[in-house]
Amino acid sequence: MTSTVRVGYGLGITMATEGPKLAEIVDNLERNGFDSLWLPERVGAPAPDPLVALSFAAGRTTRLKLGTAIQVLPGRNPVLLAKAWASLDSLSGGRALPAFGLGGAGSFEQAALGVLREERSSWFDEAATLMRRLWDDDSVTHHGDRFVIDRFRPLVRPAHHLDMWFGGKAASELRRIGRLGDGWLMSFETPASAAAGREIIEETAAATGRTIDPGHYGTTLLYGRGFVPEGALAYARLRNPAVDPYDLLVADMDALTDRIGAFAAAGVSKFVLVPMVEPDDWASELADVAEVVGSLET
Repeated sequence: MTSTVRVGYGLGITMATEGPKLAEIVDNLERNGFDSLWLPERVGAPAPDPLVALSFAAGRTTRLKLGTAIQVLPGRNPVLLAKAWASLDSLSGGRALPAFGLGGAGSFEQAALGVLREERSSWFDEAATLMRRLWDDDSVTHHGDRFVIDRFRPLVRPAHHLDMWFGGKAASELRRIGRLGDGWLMSFETPASAAAGREIIEETAAATGRTIDPGHYGTTLLYGRGFVPEGALAYARLRNPAVDPYDLLVADMDALTDRIGAFAAAGVSKFVLVPMVEPDDWASELADVAEVVGSLET
């Protein structure tokens, strides 16, 4: 089956986006036909809270889809978070794209969220399972290790069926996607590792009687305009030390089209482009990028 190629845009975790700047970015993404906006979450970074910023973006647009790359799930009350996502989807006319992860491994982030490192996986599994029921079921009773609710009626419903995409790259995280998730939003992977990860996900899904939509494999791609800054190289080495960072980052627009083609051949069809250096002129930047990648969409 051929999957539909779609190209969205994301912002880096260190990119402060106060109201006027975010408004300019959002307006130009909509104007230039980008599929989606993806915002990161990092408690200790200047990037705004993703759900708040996506709500801001929803109010300025009519078509742009709204996703997180990636929102941290452990540490959150799944009932409140499920209602927040259902509200965003309802108010935006069905444009919400929730994607979740375990969160960064740094002790500061984990302490801020109040979850011990060894508790993150079990918290994630329970919260994700409960959130799906809160979106899909008319009445929910759940007695878990952390959350207990009886005959709860979720009265704010999403406008469409909300798929949950997960991040991660460890084998345990890939198997979780096969068991519980609807898609994989990867980062700092190569086309070869994307294909290998997809195989693990689909084998796990089949073993549990599930299937993953073949169009639900996406990747973030950090791109430059002729060079790769040292800070990006260092971050790529941190995220995937086994791979040459130049194989994880995209130096220019010609390389970007080639890299998207290579990932598409490996079964990845959704792309989130993230600039390694903040442009001086967002309107020109987004128009230029759209001209390059627009013909790649199918």
